Amino acid sequence: MLLKYFYDDKLAHASYMVGCQATGEALVIDPGRDTRPYLEVAAENDMEIVGAAETHIHADFLSGSRELARQTGAKLYLSDEGDANWKYEFSPEFDVQLVKDGDTFKVGNIIFEVMHSPGHTPEHISFIITDSAGANKPIGIFTGDFVFVGDIGRPDLLEEAAGIKGTAEPGARQMFKSIQRFKQLPDYMQVWPAHGAGSACGKALGAIPSSTVGYEKLFNTAMSYEDEDQFVKALLDGQPEPPFYFAMMKKLNKVDRNVFDELPEPERMDLEQLKEKLDAGAMVIDTRPADVFAAGHISGTINIPEDNSFTNWAGWMLDYEQPFYLIASQNSARQAMRDLTYIGLDNFNGYVTPDAVEQWPDALQSYAITTPEEVAEQVANGDVTVLDVRGTSEWNEGHLPYAQHIMLGYLPDRVAEVPTDKPVVVHCRTSNRSAIAASVLQAKGITNVIKMQNGYTGWAAAGLPIERNGA
Repeated sequence: MLLKYFYDDKLAHASYMVGCQATGEALVIDPGRDTRPYLEVAAENDMEIVGAAETHIHADFLSGSRELARQTGAKLYLSDEGDANWKYEFSPEFDVQLVKDGDTFKVGNIIFEVMHSPGHTPEHISFIITDSAGANKPIGIFTGDFVFVGDIGRPDLLEEAAGIKGTAEPGARQMFKSIQRFKQLPDYMQVWPAHGAGSACGKALGAIPSSTVGYEKLFNTAMSYEDEDQFVKALLDGQPEPPFYFAMMKKLNKVDRNVFDELPEPERMDLEQLKEKLDAGAMVIDTRPADVFAAGHISGTINIPEDNSFTNWAGWMLDYEQPFYLIASQNSARQAMRDLTYIGLDNFNGYVTPDAVEQWPDALQSYAITTPEEVAEQVANGDVTVLDVRGTSEWNEGHLPYAQHIMLGYLPDRVAEVPTDKPVVVHCRTSNRSAIAASVLQAKGITNVIKMQNGYTGWAAAGLPIERNGA
């Protein structure tokens, strides 16, 4: 049996190729939209991709199952669990086999057994695999967003991201029952999840790519609960805010949409074209490093640096219905296109290179950078407005005195709540999110912005006053 692991750092997304070397056939589990890595590995191993399987209707990235089907003729193995709201609506052009709990299918000598594992979503399934050429017991389970290394899938996304009210607690109770079933699997079985550390599909995912059933039973806290009510309370408590784009992913992974290889290359624009777009109110993302942006940037642009958080924060900030533009090098623009189409942001209409900022005909904006020690007296005296853009769970653990809390993802829609009669000192845990926040504030018309370098971590390390909710 051939097993290959693929990982997208920007979305913490893991996918897998399982191949039968005797027959030269392979299947990809939870593929991403850019299928080139799978096609390349298949060619290198003399494999033909004959199938693609999904554990559920994903919320955090666009599945590449349809792309693989178009390119290779692969059969799609999709869940037929859940109610009418959780059924795929693919075009008849695709060869689809709908599967339920207990169903099996084969790719060469590899047997795939379907295990319904609801909780994260109602239709969620896992795949237990056995290499029948040399074994009569399973080697492992592809758990999707059901069981992660050190964590389990969150059950609140339907309510928090998709707006389906009253689903979080029932989902948590479904998850409790699914976990009991998981615990009955043999300890030796390997566990291959669809996400790693950094994913918003769980609370505290581990960075190790795989685990075993036995290890998770010993050390995954979610496995330790015997009381269902206690499990539900613990699972729902402290979940991070789901990005806005999650709701869009649920829709686009369910219905017909464009496929990746039909999308055009981004167009390089000149200064005049960029100015026209900005004057018309278009969203322009500057991907330069935060310190470079702080020193000088074009008014109205938002800074999302090109790093592993780029896709996530772009998903929070960009509108799926409106075209957007980038300030990025040609190579970066191409990479950004790939990253953004991975979450369905196909309306990337053009870019200018970073030298456009230096050539910009109007005065550039900038913002100041300070340290906790430098700004502590102003904070104590109430001379500045302190804006904390961390997540709610971080805020609840401790925050600066007199601070106002607006999580970064919600800031574009809540800028009007930020007082403008004093300088605004914005901070996060360290510095990355506050840099994006500073750019959002300025793009929305608040010019007197100061970013606090090292954020809450630096403030706490300096021994400065901290408030806690309820304290």
